Amino acid sequence: MKRTIALVLLILFCCVTSIEARIFKVASYNVENLFDLNKDGTEYTEYIPNTGYGWTKDIVDIKITNIAEVIKDLRADVITLQEIESKCSLILLRNRLKDFGLNYPYFEIADSKATVVKCAVLSKFPIIEKEEIHVDSKFARNILKVTLDIDGNRLILFINHWKSKRGPESLRIACAKKLKEDIDKLKDDADFILIGDFNSNYNEYKTFRDSSRLNDTSGITGINHILRTIKDSGMVNEQILATQTFNERLYNLWLEIKKTRRWSYNFFGNKNSLDNIILPKALYDDKGISYVDNSFDKFDPDYLFKGNATHRWQRAKSGRGKHLGKGYSDHLPIFAYFSTEPFCFKKHDTFADDITPLKLKKWISLLFTVQELEMSTTVLNTASLSINMEMMQSSNKKMVEQSLYTKQGVTWSMVKSII
Repeated sequence: MKRTIALVLLILFCCVTSIEARIFKVASYNVENLFDLNKDGTEYTEYIPNTGYGWTKDIVDIKITNIAEVIKDLRADVITLQEIESKCSLILLRNRLKDFGLNYPYFEIADSKATVVKCAVLSKFPIIEKEEIHVDSKFARNILKVTLDIDGNRLILFINHWKSKRGPESLRIACAKKLKEDIDKLKDDADFILIGDFNSNYNEYKTFRDSSRLNDTSGITGINHILRTIKDSGMVNEQILATQTFNERLYNLWLEIKKTRRWSYNFFGNKNSLDNIILPKALYDDKGISYVDNSFDKFDPDYLFKGNATHRWQRAKSGRGKHLGKGYSDHLPIFAYFSTEPFCFKKHDTFADDITPLKLKKWISLLFTVQELEMSTTVLNTASLSINMEMMQSSNKKMVEQSLYTKQGVTWSMVKSII
């Protein structure tokens, strides 16, 4: 028995982070028009309260509850949001999450400009600075810049919602240029994340070039050329990012997963990666905050789909009529894990066919041979364990994901529910 316990402890020592290290989850979610019940004069017509479109107290309550349920299941430590009308609607969402047992003590919204919808953030970590980056366009939404304190480490989030593809690329380039100006003012070793709805594919330079409606910039894109996520004719990969001398180019996390999963928005069968998380070299070093390699994915449980389509917020008359009080959003959330430990490359990419549920069960069975063993103060190290979330059924996925994001630990009862 003692030898078995010693073996388990040795495995834990090799596979688990130290008590002091923190792994946390950052996510982004375009919630598709979360409005309050105040008439401010800036609403879309169908969201003016108590009209024939049916934006009433009961409907608002359903919308807030549905979005809160997604965020509850996503269980991010920091959730960046797009299409929030006001601080009032943000607080309504925050309060509903608190009813569900999920508390975000810190929040901000980019509300200094009277745009219809805005960028916002809910955080479990203190927000020690807030700025808004103003884009020189009447209809452009401000970029929300917040600085978080993660156990004494500063992490800057740039939360974006660029102009939609109803307009040409030049409108998104205006957003990209203002964002790039602010990034260039940072020190080379500053830890920051570009996140949100960029209304641009990760490889926009390829997908938009043959569209005369979108390509009014001679093939130049905001997300790729201005933010420098490409080098020559290809995307910047992790090796290019980590080995560059200066913080010149950035890396888009969609490259972490298989091409078939690289979408968060489905427009009548046309799948797009409009929501993005983009990282600098500084998150690949041994100081401050680091990215947990291959931890990026989208959140796509079955209930966010209706048939083959995303189960977006429903309105009558093919989306032009009265609110029906059903659905969620037209976007899927995306997320990634970060750590206060030094960055570590994984030996190989953990795509869907690399780790099967059976192998996961065997690993957990080995790790928890002694059922009495409880780990109430440790965090599983995703960079070492290479657990692939997308292979698990949604119920199993939630259980393991909870163990990855929280410092509350993993008990045998949790693991037993998986295996």
